[in-house]
Amino acid sequence: MERLKSLGIIPVNADVLYSLYSVSDPDKKLSELERKGAIIRVKRDLYVVSSKIHQQEISNELVANHLYRPSYISLESALSYYGLIPERVYSMRSVCTKLHKRYETPLGHFEYIKAPENYFSIGIRQEIINNAYSFLIATPEKALCDLIVATPNLRLQSVKAMQTYLEEDLRIDFSALQNIDTEIIRQCIETGKKKGELELLLRFLNNFITQ
Repeated sequence: MERLKSLGIIPVNADVLYSLYSVSDPDKKLSELERKGAIIRVKRDLYVVSSKIHQQEISNELVANHLYRPSYISLESALSYYGLIPERVYSMRSVCTKLHKRYETPLGHFEYIKAPENYFSIGIRQEIINNAYSFLIATPEKALCDLIVATPNLRLQSVKAMQTYLEEDLRIDFSALQNIDTEIIRQCIETGKKKGELELLLRFLNNFITQ
C-alpha cells in the first residue's frame, strides 16, 4: 500500500493507478483495491486514495475542482469555508463554465452552477493547504455575488432588503469578513448579471466599511 500512500489525497485517473502496478489485468487490480476500500471511485476514471491508507483527511474542495473542470468552490460552500455563515454545508457547490451538473459520490454531493466566462474569471483565488495541495475558491465577495446571481426569483429592491437578506436569510457574520474588496463586486456588476441586486450589495458593503 506504500505505492498508493505516495499519491496522498490528490485525485488521479486510472492511468496513474495503472502505473503503480505491473499486472496483466490492471482493471481487475483497481476493482480489487476499490473493493478493499483502498481507493474510492469518485466518478468514471477519477479516484482518490482512502484516508485509511495515507492517514489524511480527504479534501472535498480539492475533489470538487477535479470532478468537473474548469470550476471553483463558491456559494454557500465558500462562505462556510471562510466562516461567514454558521450552518454546516452538506453539498459542495461550485461555479463552472459548462452545463449545470450534479454528482452523487461516496464522498458526498457535488453541484456545479454555470456562469459566463467573463463573469467566471472574476474573484478566484488559490488556497494553498500546508504547502501540500491547493484548490481554487471564490473570494468572499465573489461567493456572495455568485449566491445572489445563482438564486432564482431573488428580487431585492433596496439596500435595507439586501441587509435583511444577508443578515437574516444567510446569517452572514460580517465581523469575520476582513479587508472587503469592493472592486470584485464592481467587476461582477459590469458583466450585467443581476446588476441591480449586485449594486445594492456594493452599496451595503460600502456603508458597512465606513461604519
